[in-house]
Amino acid sequence: MSGSSFSWDQAILQPAVCDAWKEHTEGAAYQLASCIVLLGYMGGSGIFGSLYIFGLLVPGYFCYALWGWLSACGLDIFIWNMLLVLVCLLQLAHLAYRFRKDIIPEEFDLLYKTMYLPLQVPLEVYKEVVKCCEEQVQSLVRDQNYAVEGKTPIDRLSLLLSGRIRVSQDGQFLHYIFPYQFLDSPEWESLRPSEEGTFQVTLTAETDCSYVTWPRKKLYLLLRKDRYVARLFSSHLGYDISEKLYSLNEKLFAKFGLRFDIRLPSLYHVLGPASSEVEGELEECEELPPPPSPDCVQSSTSEPPPQPPPPPPAPHPKASRPDSDLLGEDSTSLVLEDFAELPGSFMDYVSEGEYMK
Repeated sequence: MSGSSFSWDQAILQPAVCDAWKEHTEGAAYQLASCIVLLGYMGGSGIFGSLYIFGLLVPGYFCYALWGWLSACGLDIFIWNMLLVLVCLLQLAHLAYRFRKDIIPEEFDLLYKTMYLPLQVPLEVYKEVVKCCEEQVQSLVRDQNYAVEGKTPIDRLSLLLSGRIRVSQDGQFLHYIFPYQFLDSPEWESLRPSEEGTFQVTLTAETDCSYVTWPRKKLYLLLRKDRYVARLFSSHLGYDISEKLYSLNEKLFAKFGLRFDIRLPSLYHVLGPASSEVEGELEECEELPPPPSPDCVQSSTSEPPPQPPPPPPAPHPKASRPDSDLLGEDSTSLVLEDFAELPGSFMDYVSEGEYMK
């Protein structure tokens, strides 16, 4: 025991001094191995940095093993370096497996950067969403129907990736669906998980389209299991439905040139020239006669004879519907032809102020 402690103290406190340095340097294998290992340890962090480091350590340690076997003639040098080569190869295999597992298709990667990355959704959560749709991208050719009114069951939820979809009902055009909008968000929200139904509109591809689709039952299971994903889909669906409603609001015209706002029907925007005429007539009606001068009041000694009541104002004629070119209306606009015949309609009022009263 004392001999062992004495040898350690001597090795640390009083190390042996080299009697003479070698006159020749080590071989080319040793010098090459040192250069490769030096370059390998200059790698960065992350999965790509790790791939770079271990990718250079493997040939570096292998060169050290060759040097120990051929030049240094040391069995321990050879064994240790071959062991390091094996460890680096195992680490490379593990990194390659992780890298392959993290790779997602290009379409889903673009979808993540467009819709989920701005909301700071973790990539692991997004992978669960992608896994629910089996990482498959569906396609539609031009003029192919995604859903037919009254026939196609509501058994999935789809999101358009590219192309354009036309939505119509009874042959009447409603609106378009553009990339990164849901195809059937209103139908999805209209049914409970236990209910079944069919589409009330027809969806037709105007161009070649691609989309992803989630089966209804499978997606419901995911939403029930993960509340974060449920809130995420709820926000996306709500925003998508509001965009569709606003696009329909742009096509609601009354026959006298007013566009109604779905957010508050009492507020509307005047689009046609008829509105300027109405406003001018209202301004004339609101003008009050000037008060009589003091001289005339003092000179009059008796009351003036009572004046007959003014005749009732003639009913204001309803302005005709302006031309479609002035309104920017197309053949697909929804015209409310009989809106004025409804009792209590705000079309019976002359101005917005009277309606608000």
